[in-house]
Amino acid sequence: MAPLASSSKAKALKASYELVVKNFLIVVAVASLAAVLRTAWPPIGIDGLYGRLQAARPVHVITAVILTVALVKLRRMRRPRDVYLIEYGCFRPKPWFRAPYATCLEHVHLMPYLAKEEDIAWGRRLLLRSGIGEETCVPYAYHYVPPDRSVEASRDVTELVIFAAVDDVIFTPTPVFADMVVNRYKMRADVRSLAKNLLQVAPPGTHVLVVSTEILSSQYYVGSKREMLLPNCLFRMGAAAMILSNSPERARFRLARMVRTVAAALDAGYRCVFQEEDDEGNMGIRLSKDLVATAGQTLKSNIVAFGPMVLPVSEQLLVALSLLKRKLLSLRRESGKVRLYRPDFRTAFEHFCIHASGRAVIDDVQRALGLSDEDVEASRMTLHRFGNTSSSSVLYELAYIEAKGRMKRGDRVWMISFGAGFECSSAAWECIKPAADADGPWINCVHRYPVQLPKVVDENSIII
Repeated sequence: MAPLASSSKAKALKASYELVVKNFLIVVAVASLAAVLRTAWPPIGIDGLYGRLQAARPVHVITAVILTVALVKLRRMRRPRDVYLIEYGCFRPKPWFRAPYATCLEHVHLMPYLAKEEDIAWGRRLLLRSGIGEETCVPYAYHYVPPDRSVEASRDVTELVIFAAVDDVIFTPTPVFADMVVNRYKMRADVRSLAKNLLQVAPPGTHVLVVSTEILSSQYYVGSKREMLLPNCLFRMGAAAMILSNSPERARFRLARMVRTVAAALDAGYRCVFQEEDDEGNMGIRLSKDLVATAGQTLKSNIVAFGPMVLPVSEQLLVALSLLKRKLLSLRRESGKVRLYRPDFRTAFEHFCIHASGRAVIDDVQRALGLSDEDVEASRMTLHRFGNTSSSSVLYELAYIEAKGRMKRGDRVWMISFGAGFECSSAAWECIKPAADADGPWINCVHRYPVQLPKVVDENSIII
């Protein structure tokens, strides 16, 4: 009982501190402005102010009004327009695409020339620890023995997942990915493949269609390098589509902030996720041993740039005081005794959507940000139900939060995604209008979630 009371007291003290800091800054600002105005101009009553206005020439008053209006309008014109999320949709795979563990292992056993028994045992352990469930899906091409890695197979799955996601977000639709979508939905000839930057300078009412997907068919690796076998085990089919606009009409979310951090300048970052041939000429995607370290460092750099944009003043002040204390003690060679304050991002966001690239990634981000299990529930359950669907996973997670009825007007969402290159992107969204229903990729299964993930004891046994 004592720890609970202590926790409640700490939360109350922190809430009081935030309130004092916010109001303190406002009071100081207002008082300073009043002091400056009082010093610059002598006291003047209402009658005196009215008299001065009457003495002014009409042309001067009109000129002042026109200049003020012009300055306000010019400032609005120069300010980039807000970006809004009008609607989004996710590909929902049919049950016949399922790839449970038993099927995956059986297919490998039927192709003994691809992997040795120790590699198969390693793959089984990897699946058990991955956080991926038994209902994740792969394309038709993966169900063949051997898998179909042809261009036609890739085109088929591309059309399947992209068109399904776009169908879910576009209700009246009018070969590179963009050209396929333009042809399918008969878009205008001047359609462009940009998003945020385009919308900020485009005429009001402009709409942009953004599609994110994971195409697997041509990427199946048939060699024996474990770092290149990882994608075979972890990646699954999926896609998401968004309609963005610079008009708030019918908007569901507003994009508040966005920061993209790229580590491609360093060879370790550039090559940590890399498509290449192995020693035997088999093409595949290699996940480097530097991937986890690179992801952590890139995330840290991203947070350093993103944090000041979204954190409340109270949290930023605590960080500044922590840094100042360490700096002062460093002069006395005692900086190692000062633990830097970790800002509480839950003061800035109600929901978190972390790229569901793997169980370890979600664990690392949770620890780095000090998040609770409930905060990362959407990420873990998306990984379990749909697997690693690349950057589209953050929209599956947003759909999970809405399907659970947890999204409210004014709630703030932090989306964190990773990509080859290596890069990390953070986007802050504010909810304008929650979903009216739970229609989406979770419609037939959200009632079964959250599920308890298995804990691995050893290679042959797990506990719940």
